[in-house]
Amino acid sequence: MQNQSARGILYLCLGVFIFSLQDAIIKQVSGGYALTEVVFIRSCVGLPLLLLFVQREVGWRALFAAGLLPLALRALIMFGAYTAYYMAFPALPLADAVALYFTVPLFVTALAAPVLGEHIGWKVWAAVLLGFVGVLVMLQPGTGLFEPAALLSLISAALYGCAMLMARKMGSRLPTSVMAFFQNGFFLLGSGLAAAVLHLLGIAHATHPSVAFLVRPWIVPSAMDSLLIALCGVVAAVGTLFLTAAYRVARSSTVTPFEYTGILWAPLWGYLFFAEVPRFTTFVGAGVILVAGLIAMRMANK
Repeated sequence: MQNQSARGILYLCLGVFIFSLQDAIIKQVSGGYALTEVVFIRSCVGLPLLLLFVQREVGWRALFAAGLLPLALRALIMFGAYTAYYMAFPALPLADAVALYFTVPLFVTALAAPVLGEHIGWKVWAAVLLGFVGVLVMLQPGTGLFEPAALLSLISAALYGCAMLMARKMGSRLPTSVMAFFQNGFFLLGSGLAAAVLHLLGIAHATHPSVAFLVRPWIVPSAMDSLLIALCGVVAAVGTLFLTAAYRVARSSTVTPFEYTGILWAPLWGYLFFAEVPRFTTFVGAGVILVAGLIAMRMANK
């Protein structure tokens, strides 16, 4: 049992590390390419890999046995979550964007009562409120340092939390690989459709970097950038494999706290690749969010 827990923690930490590389890559290309193009290429690369994961886990027939409506709804929510998350990258330091996104456990905890009917004690609610104090420390509303794009990370966290609650309901009857495959397929269709709609409407320019990342027209990427964007598809598929393995070999209450190791990688990649030095308030706010999230998860699992 102890060995399984150690393996689960190792797998999860590896999965989070791999996904953090995708964040750095997308921030790198966010100044010259359209988000819809990046997601489309990433999804094209990831689709056959995820199909192999489905075959390995349950077989391809499971794709036809799955209920399409709940999968499509969850995929739509995830598409919105990741779109908002990536849109924050051009306007925010990587450490800020990722730390604000890690309010996901707080949103999951807060939404578990109305969505799943779970009883949430006052201690858990206190932890949730503490977490949002950390958010306020990072956002610094009312000051000249406030960046509206930070709200995109919070919107992303809220939508992702909703998707996780849906997965909790569906998880007992649908394998993770099947949900990941349909999610990737929806990303492929959704990004292509969004790009087509923006093109037909003639929306191609914006002054804010986050909006510009969304509406920018598609162009042929350079060889290096093509490799980087394609690598995102491999990263997403391999990262999903490690995260799935982590929750299979160990209890979720054991491995879930290690999701927060992502907060460690974001400032490192921000400093190494983008010369970003996190502000003091970023460290304080991220620390408060981390402590609050861990308390909320611990109380909720009692």
